[in-house]
Amino acid sequence: MILVAILMGTLVAGIGSVWLAAALSFGALARYTQHMLSLAAGALMATAFLHLLPEAFESQAGAKDLFLTLLLGLVFFFLLDKAELWHHGHEHHHHGADHAHDHDHTPPQPGSWAILTGDSVHCFGDGILIASAFMADMRLGAIAALAVLAHEVPHHMGDLMVLRSGASNKRMALVKVSLAGAVTSLGGIAGYWLVDLLHDYLPYFLVVASSSFVYVALADLIPQLQKRLSLAETVAQITWLAVGIGMVTVLSGLAHGH
Repeated sequence: MILVAILMGTLVAGIGSVWLAAALSFGALARYTQHMLSLAAGALMATAFLHLLPEAFESQAGAKDLFLTLLLGLVFFFLLDKAELWHHGHEHHHHGADHAHDHDHTPPQPGSWAILTGDSVHCFGDGILIASAFMADMRLGAIAALAVLAHEVPHHMGDLMVLRSGASNKRMALVKVSLAGAVTSLGGIAGYWLVDLLHDYLPYFLVVASSSFVYVALADLIPQLQKRLSLAETVAQITWLAVGIGMVTVLSGLAHGH
């Protein structure tokens, strides 16, 4: 019975949050792409610095180990990005010398693998958290699942914007982020069977996920926002960045309030 509840809770939190984010991103807000990139950067940085990292550092794990994990995570996602861009360039090379430098057809998506890897790790961690809550108390589990659903929405809006900024295919972006969201259920099942064993590693999951979000925000999103803009456009950019941070802060606060 608990396992069924964990599966339901993790599916609602993991995939429900992605579809809700897609409805918001691709619906009314779709025309404000530039604003959404600012919101995404704010949401990703806030998720890392105000939600995941504090939770990791509240654990018994040593600060030095966690900072080392963060550093290695940033380097790993940098290399992942390099491999992705190199592979992309390599593919172009094979399509013929004439088109070797023609990047108009399939622009590379810096940050997309970093986002999906980090998302999967984050969702796995969320699944373990939800499973732990359900095993303590069914009501607590339901609250945890809803809390994860709520605070994942602005974050998944960010993910979808990162994937969309590299390719125009909405459906593909939605499928990729939904698959990452589905990893929440794997985390839930793993948490159900191995909750005591995995509990010690949870801080490291949180830090690795954080490193991917920080990397994507600073290496991919912020540079896209560093354009010479009018005063009004700059104010709008900063406002949307603040909205992204604010959404995550408020929803994380509600999640921790329980």
